[in-house]
Amino acid sequence: MHLYALRSALIGIASVLLETLSSCISEVDTKPPISVQQPIATWNIPDKLSFCGESVPMHVQEVRERVEREFYLNLQSPGQILLYIKRSGRYFPMYERLLKEANAPDDLKYLSVAESALYMARSPKDAVGLWQFIPATAKAMGLVVSDDVDERRHPERSTRAAIKYLRSGYESNGSWTNAAAGYNMGHENYADNKRFQNTSNFYDLFLNEETSRYIIRIAVIKHIMENATLYGLAVPPNEQYAAEKTRSVVVEGSIDNVAAWATSKGTSYKDVKLLNPWILKRSLPAPPAGRSWTVEIPVK
Repeated sequence: MHLYALRSALIGIASVLLETLSSCISEVDTKPPISVQQPIATWNIPDKLSFCGESVPMHVQEVRERVEREFYLNLQSPGQILLYIKRSGRYFPMYERLLKEANAPDDLKYLSVAESALYMARSPKDAVGLWQFIPATAKAMGLVVSDDVDERRHPERSTRAAIKYLRSGYESNGSWTNAAAGYNMGHENYADNKRFQNTSNFYDLFLNEETSRYIIRIAVIKHIMENATLYGLAVPPNEQYAAEKTRSVVVEGSIDNVAAWATSKGTSYKDVKLLNPWILKRSLPAPPAGRSWTVEIPVK
């Protein structure tokens, strides 16, 4: 009798275990497969590309080949694209606001991505900042560039200067594509090429390799960032880098000791330097005549 009861109990336990196992297997089988990024070789270049509302002539074979080059080279570096998208959360809202204020195309924000990868970079040619100004052009656009202060590293002021420089290229060379090409090689140099080759169409010009690639690279970067999900590169908004909340402190004179000044404002030297990368040293000289400094400090 006891053996029969034991046998019945064991059968019951086995039945429960089988039912549980079956339920687990069913649950696993009904889940979607893990997404794996499609091999680059299987992607085709987009049928249409544009920059600032101006179409890239994809029907021209030579242009199409240049598009393919930029398309596959960019997709070959998915980590870099992910960083573009993450960093865009920090800078694009400010770019979009200033471009709208200036009545300039929103697409110009992608020029900064191509220039600096949205990073405070320095090139071998001493181009610096998010918009990669060389010293002479920066000064011509009203930025302070000295041993103590480099406003090429000031996110908002350098963006305003870039928009100003692009606007001058648009007015002198007739289109935003031409303005962006002139941003890369100099507006006067670009205008000289237009005159010599007797055409104002960027895609009909024979230019140096860097500038020939420049517009197409920007258009491709724009396409990939705007269609990141298609390429398995989407970054949720909450994973993008956000601009830190700050308050502005207007400084009319000099600051002899930035660390002591930061402490007096309830913050730290590190915070001041990170939020104001244009301050190059441990002190801040008096601003130029008619100007003041605006120093950002974190809102605690």
